[in-house]
Amino acid sequence: MGIALSDLAARLSGTPDLYGALRALAAARPEVMLEDVLATLEPGGEVAARLRSVDQGLLRAVMRAGRELPPVVGAAAVRDHLAQTRPAPLFLPEIGDGPTLALLTRGEVPDMPAFSDRAFDAWFAAKAVPYGLGSYGEKRTVYATDQFADAASPERRVIHLGIDVFAPAMTPVHAPLPGVVRHLTYNADPLDYGHTLILEHRAGGVAFFTLYGHLAGTLPGLLRVGEAVAPGQVIAHLGDWHENGGWAPHLHFQIITDLLDQRVGNFFGVGHESLWDVWQSISPDPNLILRLPAGRFRV
Repeated sequence: MGIALSDLAARLSGTPDLYGALRALAAARPEVMLEDVLATLEPGGEVAARLRSVDQGLLRAVMRAGRELPPVVGAAAVRDHLAQTRPAPLFLPEIGDGPTLALLTRGEVPDMPAFSDRAFDAWFAAKAVPYGLGSYGEKRTVYATDQFADAASPERRVIHLGIDVFAPAMTPVHAPLPGVVRHLTYNADPLDYGHTLILEHRAGGVAFFTLYGHLAGTLPGLLRVGEAVAPGQVIAHLGDWHENGGWAPHLHFQIITDLLDQRVGNFFGVGHESLWDVWQSISPDPNLILRLPAGRFRV
């Protein structure tokens, strides 16, 4: 393929940001695939180990972006499909039928406790609104910990890939689209999703997914893997602190156009700021389904 081991070693060895390096390599040499890179590197070397330790599907998406291709081949088809669909509401009463509160986390709401602070419950209840909304694409400092890092880059994943809907624990969640249950999982790590549901949908011949995180322990009694769900069907309830990863009761709702190499019922809920174009292709704005006015996400 015309790339010597020494050439790749010079490009990648000691590079802190391997995502950026792979993207630049793909731009310069579009014919080079991730498998070529891994085959060329010394198998037990530091760079190969770092690359193999992260999601290989994400690396392929980054390299596609470097070639100026869509990071996810079917992402445009999913967006087009959703634009032509009338989703059922996730909540009843519908979110847009009454007042909501934008719950931004970068000082726009100075007296708001963190979502992981139990004082949040009383604070939110005092606002006397049916729903609070956390925005897609928001940069959140709560994620600037080692839990949201990987070996390919020192950059933490801090950009929120879903929309949060805050409401009381045990509020029912309804399926917005016809689909099939792909995963029912309990992701038990602190500040993870807790009880998690992933549904698979079809956009013509293209599969895509919706993720519902921070759910109640009723989830396994409501659904089974492989079961079909209908729009409007109750598929889950909002979980309380002890079962939802340690957060104030809310739904993390996310669209996923490609599960990458994630196969165990979990998925990235936040992405790298430097790879935002890639993450937007992998997880486009959930407001494609919720369809709330942009003003609902502003203070």
